[in-house]
Amino acid sequence: MGIIIGIDVGISTTKIVGFNKGKIISPLRITAADPVTSLYGAFGKYLYDNKVDLADVKKVMLTGVGSAYIDKPIYGLTTEKVDEFRCDGLGARFESGLDKFIVVSMGTGTSLVRCDGNDIRHIGGIGIGGGTLSGLSRIFLQTSDIKQVLSLAIRGDLSKINLQIGDISAKPLPGLPMDATASLFANAQADAAKEDVALGLIHMVLQSVGSAAVLSALNSDIRDFVMIGQLTLLPQCREVFPHLERLYGVHFRIPKYSEFCTAIGAALCYEG
Repeated sequence: MGIIIGIDVGISTTKIVGFNKGKIISPLRITAADPVTSLYGAFGKYLYDNKVDLADVKKVMLTGVGSAYIDKPIYGLTTEKVDEFRCDGLGARFESGLDKFIVVSMGTGTSLVRCDGNDIRHIGGIGIGGGTLSGLSRIFLQTSDIKQVLSLAIRGDLSKINLQIGDISAKPLPGLPMDATASLFANAQADAAKEDVALGLIHMVLQSVGSAAVLSALNSDIRDFVMIGQLTLLPQCREVFPHLERLYGVHFRIPKYSEFCTAIGAALCYEG
């Protein structure tokens, strides 16, 4: 069969995909207490669920910060480690069909990778991402369970948290409509409802990431951004990024397998 397995190993979450004849096979995510347990759990479950024998696997390609903990063959299969930023670019290019864009990888923090054909390079990032949302949720909401945070946010009122241009100006400012955010959390009161805080935290993280992406493309002709990583699964992405598109005249794209783009890119690094 000759399946190439691409694995993105995080500290506690592993994403795995199979790649065969240009097609993605059954992406899978597993969470465990540590990267080694997560990796072996994901790989074993992937083989079992897809009825793949070890003999059918042609190569295992590893990437991600957790791959540093893997220093021997997996189930007897030799592995190859590949650069995570290159994997971001290759996976995002495959999924989006674009050739010139910036990958916005929203993980624990956020990394930015510029892609121009085969020129794929890391251009920076910000320390705001899923880890920020989890940490602030622990402090303000007494939970880091994203399902609980989302359940609260559904009932939240953003106007009770953020200050908009319309709150401080009688008319739109140049390039800024009345509903543009003037200041995140500037309207928040000491007794703010948890529902409002939850929604405010999600919007703060997503707006910060989106704005950083736009700023990273200044003085270039890039107007396309491919969003990847687990934060792309947040339903609020469908509110925040279209608003930023209208504000800045850019395009944010979330591909079908956005959560698995780095693992897809790892498989695509195979050159055998």
